[in-house]
Amino acid sequence: MMQIENLDELIKMALREDIGDGDHSTLACIPPSAVGTAKMVAKQEGILCGAEVGERVFMLVDSTLKVNLLKHDGNPVAKGDIIMTVEGHSGSILTAERTALNFMQRLSGIATETHRMVQMLDGLDTKLLDTRKTTPNMRLLEKYAVACGGGTNHRIGLYDMVMLKDNHIDFAGGIEAAIDRTRNYLKEHGKNLKIEIEVRNLDELQRVLDHGGVNRIMLDNFDIPTLREAVSRIKSWPVHYETEASGGITDETLRPYAETEVDFISVGALTHHIKSLDISLVKK
Repeated sequence: MMQIENLDELIKMALREDIGDGDHSTLACIPPSAVGTAKMVAKQEGILCGAEVGERVFMLVDSTLKVNLLKHDGNPVAKGDIIMTVEGHSGSILTAERTALNFMQRLSGIATETHRMVQMLDGLDTKLLDTRKTTPNMRLLEKYAVACGGGTNHRIGLYDMVMLKDNHIDFAGGIEAAIDRTRNYLKEHGKNLKIEIEVRNLDELQRVLDHGGVNRIMLDNFDIPTLREAVSRIKSWPVHYETEASGGITDETLRPYAETEVDFISVGALTHHIKSLDISLVKK
C-alpha cells in the first residue's frame, strides 16, 4: 500500500458524510452486545485494489474489530473469492460496510480497467499513463489503483512536472515564449522539474524540435498516420525527447497508436470513466 499522509482523514471524512449523527438503521435493530463475522466477496473477476483501505475503514469505525485480509492489492480475484473476513461487534461491521465497499469497488474497478488495457499493449514498449482527471481528494488512491493494474503514473499534480498545454502556449505568446519563460522560471526558483509540451500538428512539432528545451512532447489528437510521422521525426532528431500520445484513444485504436512506437499513451478514462468492481459483504 502506498503511503498516503492524509488517508485516515480522508476515510474519516467519508465516514462523517455517511454516518452523520448515527447509523440509525443499525442502532434500531442490532443490540450493542451482538457480535458476528462477515466476509467480503468478489462478485466478478478483476484486479483487487483498496483492500488495506477497506481494512482501515473498519478499524477507524471500531478498533476492536478483527480484520483478516485473504487477498491483497494487485491480486487477481475471481467470482466467489473471499477478499477479507471481519469479526467483532455486528453494529460496527454494518456501519463501516458501505464506506469500505465504496473505496474498494471503485479502486478495484480502476485497477481492473487498467489491467485490461495494459494487456492490449502486450509485447510493445509503450506504457499506459493516467492523467489528472481524478475524483477530488481521491487522486493518490486512484493513481495507486492504476499502478496496481499495471499502468504508469503520470505527474501527480501541477507541482511535480511542467506541462505546457495549448492554453499556456497561447497565453504566453507562442511555443518559443512558453518554453523560454518556463525555463527561466524554473532556474529562478531552483526547481528541477521535467518540461512537457503539447503540440497539435506537425508544424508545431517542428517548432518545438527547432527550439528545444523540453523533455517530453505530447502529440495531442493526432491520427495514426500523422502520429507515426511525428514519432519518426522525433526519434531521428539528434536530441532525445520522450513522446506521448493523447486524445480520444479507444479500445480499437489503442494498439495501433502504440505500434507507432510512441513511448507513452495517456488515457483519462482510466480514472474518470470507470465501472466499479462488484464486491459485497455478507454474514459468514
